[in-house]
Amino acid sequence: MALRAAPGGGRWLARALAAPGAARVPPPPPAAAAAVASALPLAGRRPFRPPARFASTAGQGPEAEGPQRRVVVVRITSPFAWLRTRFYYLLIRLYFDQEFSIEEFTRGAKQAFSVVSKLLSQRKLDLLDELVSAEVLQVLKEKISLLPDNHRDALAADIDAIMYTTEGDVRIYYDDDGRKFVSILMRFWYLNGANLPDEVPGETKVFQIVFGDESTKEKRHLLTANYEFQREFTEGAKPDWTITRIEHPRLLE
Repeated sequence: MALRAAPGGGRWLARALAAPGAARVPPPPPAAAAAVASALPLAGRRPFRPPARFASTAGQGPEAEGPQRRVVVVRITSPFAWLRTRFYYLLIRLYFDQEFSIEEFTRGAKQAFSVVSKLLSQRKLDLLDELVSAEVLQVLKEKISLLPDNHRDALAADIDAIMYTTEGDVRIYYDDDGRKFVSILMRFWYLNGANLPDEVPGETKVFQIVFGDESTKEKRHLLTANYEFQREFTEGAKPDWTITRIEHPRLLE
């Protein structure tokens, strides 16, 4: 199910989503800042760790023994789609933001996805006011209360558990009032240990990941999520990104 919002003014999302320079995002409100700080280590708090450590079977340190097992997500991207998105990034830099970087945007989008997904899982929707558009938030409030506990647990994505991130559709458009918008759809693949059935319809896959020795196994699911980020580039508009679409296939329906 796609939760989408009509084009509207942007709100604060995550400072990491703003390109370096004048277009810095203002500090978040205290409640959201506390949620962000407690939900995940944002940039500057501690360095990111490579996602593969999450799926390693060996212990840490030089004395660790045993084979290393990693989860590898392979996705084949159409060269035409790749060229199309790069062309749009060029247009963004030429006409909207000269300092735009998809690499920095992707890092910020991962952090925002981790924060928002955890707040959804914890049903702390009041802390999403400055992160998610009002239209999407209203639908989320109706849906989250009806989710079973295991589906709600499966929404949460730890930053270390995000196996793969890629951009999907990129759009540049104008509304009827002449306001300029850019939206970028980001797709995430993440591991989650929620108690879901072994066979979940759709795109969900199950991996057996071994920690320690062969007698101790912990099963985790490889889940997908799609989040769309939108920013208004009309002269005088705030340099803020907001989430205008949230999809957790087969979970948030």
